[in-house]
Amino acid sequence: MKNIEKKSKIENDDLLPEYEIDYSTAIRNPYYKKDRVFVEVDADIANTFQNPDNINKVLKAIAKSLPKNSVAVL
Repeated sequence: MKNIEKKSKIENDDLLPEYEIDYSTAIRNPYYKKDRVFVEVDADIANTFQNPDNINKVLKAIAKSLPKNSVAVL
């Protein structure tokens, strides 16, 4: 009997006014860029390179040194 009462409560439940979103005032995530992938790096690596551009430059240099169509696996 309790399950039926819970179901009817959930089905009739609407969002409260404080949860309604005004999408006209929303702004796009400033970190969003198409084809961007996030990779977690260790803290010591992040501290060494200090910014994402430096890390990307090093990784691109390593990728160029690999044979074409190869996959780096460590």
